[in-house]
Amino acid sequence: MSLRASIVDRYPQNPILTGADFPPGSGIVRVFNSGVIKWRGRYIMACRAEDQALVGRIWIAESTDGVHFVPRPAPVAMPEDDPEYAEYTAGMIYDPRITELEGRFYLVHAAHSAHTCRLSLVETADFEHFKWLGFISETDNRNGVLFPEKIQGLYARLDRPNPGAEFGDIWVSYSPDLIFWGRSRCVLRNCQVRWAWAKVGPGAVPIKTPEGWLVIFHGVRWQCKSHYVYQLGVCLLDLEEPHRIIRLAKEAILEPRELYELVGQTPSVVFTSGAVVEDDGEVKLYYGGADTVMCLATTSVERLLDACHNR
Repeated sequence: MSLRASIVDRYPQNPILTGADFPPGSGIVRVFNSGVIKWRGRYIMACRAEDQALVGRIWIAESTDGVHFVPRPAPVAMPEDDPEYAEYTAGMIYDPRITELEGRFYLVHAAHSAHTCRLSLVETADFEHFKWLGFISETDNRNGVLFPEKIQGLYARLDRPNPGAEFGDIWVSYSPDLIFWGRSRCVLRNCQVRWAWAKVGPGAVPIKTPEGWLVIFHGVRWQCKSHYVYQLGVCLLDLEEPHRIIRLAKEAILEPRELYELVGQTPSVVFTSGAVVEDDGEVKLYYGGADTVMCLATTSVERLLDACHNR
């Protein structure tokens, strides 16, 4: 009996980036859940870099091959002297996703404080100069990711409002200006995903195909009521009405199996914030392992579409 073909393949030399790869004296001990984009032949990773005091930084790392990343000497400068920014971040910013829109790049990231979690937006044209545009959600919302083009004349994003600490669904919202958002619709409920009955959330930037928007998401379940297990899934959304699911893969496409996914700051976690589609259809899927290290897996648009239809 032949084994079923895998949907994604782990890079054999995982992890591809760790806290030890950051400049000496930086204090960074972990890097995970980082957004990635390919621009002008280079791979740009917006790292979630964290020190032992749990202070988070967005830290750019670069690569020419999509595998070997080198962090820059210093993190992205954020407006820490701004009273509003300081109050609603408290040094905890994380899980950036990078979307190219109309010739500019936007990083949506989570910001956590005593007011719970909000979505925040950073803009750049060259990954050298960054501008903070402000908070773009109410409290208790995370996993924000922008679509790479307008839908019916409006900017669109996926996110995960948190009705409670243990549950959450994927929603889509729309905006005329990237700042003010509304017309929200539920896209995917956790109860629709057999292996993720606790919560689901958007992952990488949606990938446009002739069949619809491919969305790689994370899903979470309790294992024996003792801890969460994070896995990755994939679904296909309607191009013009992305609250409508066309197909949903019944199986997870990646689950924690390797030591670097099972053991770390948070055990049993694979979590993606970025994917790069190459010209030949290959997809480089970047993901955090156990909230500790950055990893890489490869697949293709064809394999992901096939999973939506047949797995």
